[in-house]
Amino acid sequence: MKALVASLFCGLLFGLGLIISGMSNPARVLNFLDWSANWDPTLAFVMGGAIAIAGPGIYWVRKQGSPLFSDKFDIPTTTKIDVKLILGATIFGIGWGIGGFCPGPGVVAVATLQSDVILFVVAMLAGMLAQHWWKLKTSNSDD
Repeated sequence: MKALVASLFCGLLFGLGLIISGMSNPARVLNFLDWSANWDPTLAFVMGGAIAIAGPGIYWVRKQGSPLFSDKFDIPTTTKIDVKLILGATIFGIGWGIGGFCPGPGVVAVATLQSDVILFVVAMLAGMLAQHWWKLKTSNSDD
């Protein structure tokens, strides 16, 4: 139960940060990606601030013996750059550039009940389900 409450708190804090920084507004993100006269550097400042806080935080957390609400840290063990990673990053970047949303801000913006935001989140969930289905299908065929 503690882990669920901590996760809810962290998610709400993240969402509030997205709202305050304006990152739940796709126009702000798209203006960052457009280097024309309307360029908006806000996203760079938000990313810089996040890195400045998360970097030392991750360093400190890794020095701890175990997380507060779990037996072990869930840290990826692979550093392999493969076709799936490149393809996934490319699809993510194209989608981000077209829509101005990535998953976190998209979920936060659902509260606006705008049809384009809802369409984005539905498409994102469909993509997640398709990837999950594909992973299950390919892992079963490897046996």
